[in-house]
Amino acid sequence: MSVRREFWSIYREALPILLIALGGGLFAGLVLERIIESVERFPGLLVMVPVFLATRGNVYGALGGRISSGLHQGLIEPRFSWDDRLVNAVLASFVNGIGISIVIGVVTWSALLLLGWEPAALYELVGIMLIAGVLTSVILIFGLLALIFAGYTRGYDPDNLVGPIVTTLGDIFGMLFMLFSIAIVEVIV
Repeated sequence: MSVRREFWSIYREALPILLIALGGGLFAGLVLERIIESVERFPGLLVMVPVFLATRGNVYGALGGRISSGLHQGLIEPRFSWDDRLVNAVLASFVNGIGISIVIGVVTWSALLLLGWEPAALYELVGIMLIAGVLTSVILIFGLLALIFAGYTRGYDPDNLVGPIVTTLGDIFGMLFMLFSIAIVEVIV
C-alpha cells in the first residue's frame, strides 16, 4: 500500500470518531459547569478533575492498546469470551483504574494541606473518586471492548479507534459519574 493510500485510509477511519469525540468533549464541558456548583462544598474538587480524566485515558488507553495488539496478532477474538489474555487485561485495567482513583483523592487532599489550603475531608474526596472510578471503569471497559470489536469486525484498524474512544467515553462518563458521585457523597455526608 502506498503512503498516500495509507494516509487516506487512516484519515477516513479516524475522522468520524474524532468528530464524535469533539461532541463528547463539549458535553463533558457542560457537565463540568454543573460540577462547579459543588466546588464550594468540596474544596479541591476541581483539582481532581483533570487528573481523573487523564488517568482514565492512560489506564484504558493501555487496555485498548493491548486489545488492539491482540486482535492484530490473532491472539484475541473480536468478541466477549472467557479468554485468559482478555480477562487478565481487563482485570489489570480495572484494578489500576480503581487504585489510581483512590490515590487521586489522597494526593489531592495531601497537596492542598501542604499548600495551606482548606480541602474537603479526606473521606469525601476519596469517596467521590472511588465511586466515579468504579463506575467509569465498568463503562470504559465494556464500551471500549464493544466499540473496538465492532470496528474490527467491520474492517477498521483498532489502532485508529482506541484513542478517540477512550478519550470520549472517559470524558463523558468520567464527568457524569463524578457529578453522580458528588451527589451520593452529599447525601451520605
